[in-house]
Amino acid sequence: MATYAIGDIQGCYDEFRLLLNKIQFNPAQDKLWLAGDLISRGPKSLEVLNYIYDHQDLCDIVLGNHDLHLLAVYYTQSKLPKKDDLNRILEADNAKKLMKWLRKQPLAVYDKHLDFLMTHAGVAPGWDLNQTLACAYELEEVLSKKTTATDFFQHMYGNKPNHWQKGLKGIERLRFITNAFTRMRFCHQDGSLDFKSKSTPGKQAKGLRPWYELSDIGQETRVVFGHWAALEGKAKAKNIYAVDTGCVWGSRLTALRLEDQKRFHVKALRKWA
Repeated sequence: MATYAIGDIQGCYDEFRLLLNKIQFNPAQDKLWLAGDLISRGPKSLEVLNYIYDHQDLCDIVLGNHDLHLLAVYYTQSKLPKKDDLNRILEADNAKKLMKWLRKQPLAVYDKHLDFLMTHAGVAPGWDLNQTLACAYELEEVLSKKTTATDFFQHMYGNKPNHWQKGLKGIERLRFITNAFTRMRFCHQDGSLDFKSKSTPGKQAKGLRPWYELSDIGQETRVVFGHWAALEGKAKAKNIYAVDTGCVWGSRLTALRLEDQKRFHVKALRKWA
């Protein structure tokens, strides 16, 4: 039995299936951890969702920023440009079923036996494992009910607050939790989130550091995360494993076998975005 953590698929369904073939994925005994951003920008987002839905007993998923955007569009009945690839999902016969299922996926997955935590973007500086799981649960509870989820999606977008305080309440608290789990890359020295720089570490604006350099989470458990394609799968910190290797941008799709941290890759069939 093996557990494979796969980085941002982003609608690259054909590469996803090629990667499953490469790791010789065995549904009878293996499991998948999917690090969010299942959809968007790639050509076959609907196919990705359908496959994972059909194999949901084999998959642990965390929601990414693109997944939450899709849910927000659906539940607030927003309009997308006609050429937006997400329209295929919204217009699908099984859209209601897929959106209800996706809305109930977690923001963090932790396995004590594997000694691994998975989120889409990382862990906010200052959060320990218990705080991380508690904050994920707060947001998951809101998303689990259609009424509270719809209200949340109407107020989800925004960069403030960008600094964690235990006293945060209401939508401000939920927005910070959302941004930390799904949008974070660099942080300021005081732990506040930066949303401008998406570069490779070393090329960022002065005063910014990768979130994992300001976090102590690696002292408690190992962390696998996606979201940051510019890292090219290389997070230079102990017990921190990056798995977004930019498939949708023409690079490759990566799987990390959690039991021994061996990596597997397939090249993108083309540049999709």
